[in-house]
Amino acid sequence: MDDQQELERVAAVIAAGPFDDTWESLAGYEPPRWFVDGKFGIFIHWGVYAVPAFGNEWYARNMYRQGTPEFEHHRTTYGPHDEFGYKDFVDDLTAADFDPAAWAQLFRQAGAQFVVPVAEHHDGFQMYASDRSRWTAVQRGPKRDVLGELAEATRRQSLVFGASSHRAEHWWFMNGGTHVPSDVLDPETADFYGPAQPQTMQPNDQFLLDWFLRTIELVDRYQPQVLWFDWWIEQPSFEPWLRKVAAYYYNSAARWGRGVVIQYKYAAFRPGTAVFDIERGALDGIHPRVWQNDTSVSRNSWSWIEDHDYKGAPELITELVDVVAKNGVLLLNIGPKPDGTIAETEQELLRSIGVWLGVHGEAVYGTRPWTIAAEGPSEQRSGYFTDSSSPSYTAADLRFTSRDGVEGEFVYATALAWPDDDRLLVRSWGRDAGLLTCEVAAVTVLGHDGDVVWSRDPDGLRVRLPDRRPSAVGATVRAELAPRVPTPRQTGFHL
Repeated sequence: MDDQQELERVAAVIAAGPFDDTWESLAGYEPPRWFVDGKFGIFIHWGVYAVPAFGNEWYARNMYRQGTPEFEHHRTTYGPHDEFGYKDFVDDLTAADFDPAAWAQLFRQAGAQFVVPVAEHHDGFQMYASDRSRWTAVQRGPKRDVLGELAEATRRQSLVFGASSHRAEHWWFMNGGTHVPSDVLDPETADFYGPAQPQTMQPNDQFLLDWFLRTIELVDRYQPQVLWFDWWIEQPSFEPWLRKVAAYYYNSAARWGRGVVIQYKYAAFRPGTAVFDIERGALDGIHPRVWQNDTSVSRNSWSWIEDHDYKGAPELITELVDVVAKNGVLLLNIGPKPDGTIAETEQELLRSIGVWLGVHGEAVYGTRPWTIAAEGPSEQRSGYFTDSSSPSYTAADLRFTSRDGVEGEFVYATALAWPDDDRLLVRSWGRDAGLLTCEVAAVTVLGHDGDVVWSRDPDGLRVRLPDRRPSAVGATVRAELAPRVPTPRQTGFHL
C-alpha cells in the first residue's frame, strides 16, 4: 500500500467515528479507568545510545557538536566523525541477554501497572518492525522485534503495554554533523541521519507525512494502550496531524474495546483531549484532570551510562506519593545495557518500590485526591525539571488520598518520613480544620495488624505508631469515616 492509499484508509477510520479530527470532537475523550487507578508505570529508554554509554541519551546529537564533552570523547575514543559515526554503534546493540519475560516479571514486582518502552528515539533507530525504514532492530543490531517481544511479555503479566515516539525531534537532531566533517552528510546513510535541518525551521510536508505514517504503523502493528509523545510536537506544523493521530487512535481503540491514553507535553494538545505530561516535574496542588509525571531513576541520564547519579528508593517513593496525591500518575524510567540486561541498582530500586507498595498500595492504587493534597513545611517546587531540587521531607510532611469504601469513605494520610517519637499528628484532620465532613470511626496504620491508639481534637488526629515500622519509608494512616446520615431530601421524604 502506498502512502496515498494509506492516507485514504486512515481517513476512512476517522470518518467512521466516534471521534473526528477536530478539537471539539476530541474534547469528548475520557482517560480510561485502568490508567486513573493504576498510578504507576515503567518507562524504558533502550536504544543505540546505550552502546557509547556516555553523557546521556542525546549522545547521537552531542557527539557531532563541537565544544561538547561528547564530541571530544567520541573523537578520542573512536576516531574522526567521518570515519566512525553514530551508525557504527548500531550493530553493538546486541541484545544478547535480552529476556523480555524477566523484564516483565521485574516490572510486576515493582508494582507497576503499565509499561512504555521507547519505540523510536530522536536518533531515528526504530526498536520495532517497520516498513518505513531499514534502520530497525529487526534488520540491524538485535535483529529482533524488541517492542513486539516486550509487548507480548508484559501482557502475559497482565500489565498494560504502551509505546513512546520521539521521532519529531529527528528533523533537527543530527544537524551538528552538517557543520563538521562527518558521516551525517554521506548520501549512503541519509535515510538514517534524517533531514538534519536547523531547529528554527518547521518540518516540511515530506517529514510530517512520514512522522504521521510511522505513528499509524506503530498503532496498527502493536495496539499500544499508551501513546507517549516527546516535546517537539507542539510546533505549529504538527497541529493538524496531531488531531488526525488522536482521532485515528481513539477510533481504533474503540474497535479494539480497550481504553487508551495519549500523553503530551506543553501545549501540543488542547486540555481534555489527551493526558498532560510534565517531565521530571511536579504541580503545586490537585490538578482537575488526571496528569502524569515522567521521571527517571537517574538524575543525569535516561539511558544506560557508566556514571549514573541514581536517586534513592525513598526519594522515588515520596515522588510517587506526591504525584498521586495531586491526581497524577508516575511514569518511572530505567535504561538497560546494550546486551539487554538491567543494572542491578535499577532492579533493586524497582523492587524496593514494589515492597513499599505491598504495604502502602491501598493508599495509592484506585484512590482519588482528597480535599487537599498535602500539609507540612516542605514544598516541592512545581514545573518541569524540578526533581533535582526535591526537598528533604519530614514526618510533618503528609500527602492525602481517598476512596469510597463499602461501609463509608476512607481517607489516607501518608507521612513522608517516620516521626522520631513514633507519634504522628495529622493537622488537616483536626476538628478545627473543618476539612473532614464526618466523624472518624476507626484508624488503621497500613502494614500493622494490631490495634492503634488514636485521638482527635481541635488541633488534629493524633496517632501512636507501632514500635515496628511496617516499611522503610514513612507511614500511612487510614481513617474510616462514619457513614453520612441522609437528610430527608436524600431519602426521598419531604417534610
